Amino acid sequence: MELQHDHHNGEIIEHILSPISDENTFQIVSDIFKLLDDPNRLRIFWLLCHVEECVINIAEIVQMTSPAVSHHLKQLKSGSLISSRREGKEVYYKAADSSYSILLHKTIENMIDISCPSNDSHNNHLSCTSEHLHDTPYGCPPEYIHTIQEIHDYLNNNLDKRITIEQLSKDFLLNTTTLKSLFKSVYGVSLATHINLHRMEKAASLLSETNNSISDIASMVGYESQSKFSAAFKKHFQQTPLEYRKSQHLNNA
Repeated sequence: MELQHDHHNGEIIEHILSPISDENTFQIVSDIFKLLDDPNRLRIFWLLCHVEECVINIAEIVQMTSPAVSHHLKQLKSGSLISSRREGKEVYYKAADSSYSILLHKTIENMIDISCPSNDSHNNHLSCTSEHLHDTPYGCPPEYIHTIQEIHDYLNNNLDKRITIEQLSKDFLLNTTTLKSLFKSVYGVSLATHINLHRMEKAASLLSETNNSISDIASMVGYESQSKFSAAFKKHFQQTPLEYRKSQHLNNA
């Protein structure tokens, strides 16, 4: 895109043109923020990030009437920010176990510098204290581990597609730098390296267990051309796809 005034931002502008033109995505984010534009609703959401409670107890904690609390809970649930469960006649509420809720919880605490309750409490729902960060697996904040695993599973189930970091960043509400850093902390290697490993493993399996053509297999593991796939496969296995297939057939003969 050529703008009337050149401020030397052309490369950045081109990079963000696709995301910024997607009005529906921004509408979704805007609607979520609208749900939290009431300070009392925000307080209730933050409370439910740490405990699962009933309406009466929530009302006592935030010093509001039960009908008022019920109204806010209805709004939060409509936006999938909280979930509920019924036990007898009592209904209990807590923050939803979703990337949206986890990210909003973390954002609220970063903005107003509130410390999470101690992880020693059995009611603690989403702890993010720095002291527990070092005790969590992988050295990744616990509130992000599930999201990173979701990203991993999503990529592994779509090895035939070329999915960009930018697309993942938009879909899972993480900036690209954070996404790459957290993925590496959980899986030990970069996102690109890890997914390439899965692609090669799947390609090897297809070569040894099916009669699909090399071209078809290249497409099934996300390569647009057979030549690029063959080069990547040889770099990984020190054999071309055809040589690998022949060796596997000989071993199984």
